[in-house]
Amino acid sequence: MAIISNTVNYLDGGTLLQAFFAYDDTFEGRRPAVLISHAWGGRDDFVNNKAIQLAELGYVAFALDMYGQGVLGANPEENAALMQPFIDDRQLLQQRINAAFYAVRLLPWVDDSKIAAIGFCFGGLCVLDLARMGADIKGVVSFHGLLNVPENLANKPVQAKILALHGHDDPMATDDMVSAFCQEMTDLKVDWQLHQYGNTVHAFTNPNANSPELGTVYKDIAKQRSWQSMQNFLAEVLA
Repeated sequence: MAIISNTVNYLDGGTLLQAFFAYDDTFEGRRPAVLISHAWGGRDDFVNNKAIQLAELGYVAFALDMYGQGVLGANPEENAALMQPFIDDRQLLQQRINAAFYAVRLLPWVDDSKIAAIGFCFGGLCVLDLARMGADIKGVVSFHGLLNVPENLANKPVQAKILALHGHDDPMATDDMVSAFCQEMTDLKVDWQLHQYGNTVHAFTNPNANSPELGTVYKDIAKQRSWQSMQNFLAEVLA
């Protein structure tokens, strides 16, 4: 196994973005790809490492960039300031993640008929919105994602299968939000799943999450279970 990784620039209008991609060059020919959408702090080592792990599973992994080349938040206040414009303008969010979807299909190793997406926290919202746009994508996985239903619902049917991996006690995705999300997916006639992890809050996959006052705490068993669920899901939708 020889994992090759690098960065690649792409554009959303006049905004220059920089993704991190990885793949195993011992595989021949084109193969399925997985987009990875970062949390509110920007494309950091956490999602870059997820790209490496997905490459080891045989996928072309593409850790996308929602904010711009090299833009990272340094604290919760900066992270919130980076994320909020996309929460306030879901059309902007959808346009930005669609630019990444377009970019990954141009990579020479990618079978563009077999693409999925995963996202963490804010990134979970991003990949769910990619599905909501009616994108021709096989499946999306939201890890402790924001579940806010957008007002600008697409006219196109949702083509992706959807898996939401959720901490039962997540203060950023309340019971009312979860219920609204489930009803939304049902009304859209989506092939959807929601896995809830008991006694688990937000950001449970991130070892650096240790802020109980914010409701973000790492939980190893939930991380392991959710990653295994993702692998099973990707094996199904990208077969």
